[in-house]
Amino acid sequence: MLAGLEERTRPLRRGGVLVRENDLQTELFVLTRGTMMSYVLLDDGSRQILRFLFPGDMMGFSSLVYRRSVETIAAVTDCVVAPFDRGCLTRLVGDHPRLSAMMMVMNQMERVMLTDRVAALGRTSAKARVAALLLEIRNSLAPTDPSPRACFALGLTQEEIGDATGLTAVHVNRMLRQLEQDGLIARENGRVTLLNAPMLARIGNYVNRFEGLDLSWLPPAR
Repeated sequence: MLAGLEERTRPLRRGGVLVRENDLQTELFVLTRGTMMSYVLLDDGSRQILRFLFPGDMMGFSSLVYRRSVETIAAVTDCVVAPFDRGCLTRLVGDHPRLSAMMMVMNQMERVMLTDRVAALGRTSAKARVAALLLEIRNSLAPTDPSPRACFALGLTQEEIGDATGLTAVHVNRMLRQLEQDGLIARENGRVTLLNAPMLARIGNYVNRFEGLDLSWLPPAR
């Protein structure tokens, strides 16, 4: 069923917009390659990035509830997306209740992570916000990797990190250098290595929302 959602593919270059806020939306999407972001534009013209999206993420689910998109979804890197019609979900919910329940689980995980981000924007330091975002990205890329030391391609500009954390690009640069000087991360050729993830988590008041799941209620597969 999941493979059927990815039968059609569409390339999208870096900076390309897949869906614009307030556009009529009839399709949903699976991201199959690259990194994307969802964001809203504020009245003063500034941008608030809500989340970064990685391969396997489903996008545009607000169209199941609202006719017009509540967010803009754009490519951070060169991407490939798989569009599919909303009717596919009608069949999925009817024929595969366990799979549809898992999609609800993923949606709730995203909601909780967004709640964490909102709380961080209002209550934590700049250093804590950047530390938490690095951990969130690392765990989104490799949610089952328990290693405290991990290396990954960040693929984000400092402006994009700033728009996600409510900081200026200059401030982001300063916080990244501080984390390096503290021996918590290393950066080389666009890649970030987390040298001490437990300490980053303490600094960032970060909770790994890929852990502690209770899936005992899921219906059996048909």
